[in-house]
Amino acid sequence: MTLIDSRPGIRAVYEELSRQTGVIIDAELAVSRLGPPLEWELAHWFPAEAVPEMFTRYRAMYPEIAVPRVLAMPGAAEALAAARELGRAIVITAKAGPNAALHLDHLDLPHDAVIGDAWREQKAEVLVREAADTYVGDHVHDMDAARIAEVAGIGVPSGPCSADELLEAGATHVAPDLHAVVPLLTGS
Repeated sequence: MTLIDSRPGIRAVYEELSRQTGVIIDAELAVSRLGPPLEWELAHWFPAEAVPEMFTRYRAMYPEIAVPRVLAMPGAAEALAAARELGRAIVITAKAGPNAALHLDHLDLPHDAVIGDAWREQKAEVLVREAADTYVGDHVHDMDAARIAEVAGIGVPSGPCSADELLEAGATHVAPDLHAVVPLLTGS
């Protein structure tokens, strides 16, 4: 939930997956734990041997059900525009890359690249490969990625992690929202 509020869409996908499978999924609980890879959440509701199939079903439903329901977080367009003015705005996410791109395009959010299916160490690898100097995220593992990659980590407590948790995880700065990220990026 750093750039978009995907909770309404994700909630709807979990509700549909529950309806189709007959497995009770607490969609509210699931959306309260956003950040880690999808397989981790599915493992709370399905036996291990069913997770790959549920992963495929979830991802197949996602574009039609979730994308129309997402909302841009306040300040997302401005933060991305500021990043682009300084070089590039690369979105690195645990979401499937094509789905993340659909979100950004649906909301007309400016970006230069989307790299999906990345979590903690994979995000750090992307940050190093792309020669990034700053990473903005809402999860302690985003701050871990920034620390591992040796770049500045700006935490935004818009997701499941508090400002204190983000600082404890190594955030260089914590901004209350994306509007407050812009001056941290631009030095103004």
